[in-house]
Amino acid sequence: MARTSDKRDKLLDAAKALIHRQGFYRTTLADIAKESEVPLGNVYYYFKTKEEILTAVLEQRWRRLQLTLDACCLGEPRNNLIQLVRIVSKSSSKIAEFGCVIGSLCQELDKSQSDMRLSADRIMHAHIDWASRQFKAMGLKRPTEKGFELIARLEGILLLGHALREPALIKKQLRATCDWIRSL
Repeated sequence: MARTSDKRDKLLDAAKALIHRQGFYRTTLADIAKESEVPLGNVYYYFKTKEEILTAVLEQRWRRLQLTLDACCLGEPRNNLIQLVRIVSKSSSKIAEFGCVIGSLCQELDKSQSDMRLSADRIMHAHIDWASRQFKAMGLKRPTEKGFELIARLEGILLLGHALREPALIKKQLRATCDWIRSL
């Protein structure tokens, strides 16, 4: 028999995958139960509502982002920024198929009056703040603007690559983004 935390983790993993593939509002608790192979009745033991699952998913995404950004801060700021772009590039096929995990969720939640959109926005702002700090450490003028510019470039590339279902386009434009960072 699976331990309590194992079932909860299975539910969260299933929820993350489904929300990324089909969106939060199209994902049902029954979908999550089926994907995780946890009986639907057991889902309610761990999460009373779909919104509780989303809160847990966003918290996991937040922690993962922190780990990713920490891993990108092991060198010179310019290289840190390039490392972030390379990490994104590794997911280009999945992004072309389903879109950016955070960008898509921000777009979907922003269309609602849900407080959950603030949690998703927090993740996007963390990317911008981190990039701005890297540009500041490089000694560039207007580092906050550069941080916004980088994340806007990335999100635009990912949105276009997803809309056109073109992982090669994503990779090409991310290489151009690395060249832009090197030129600064």
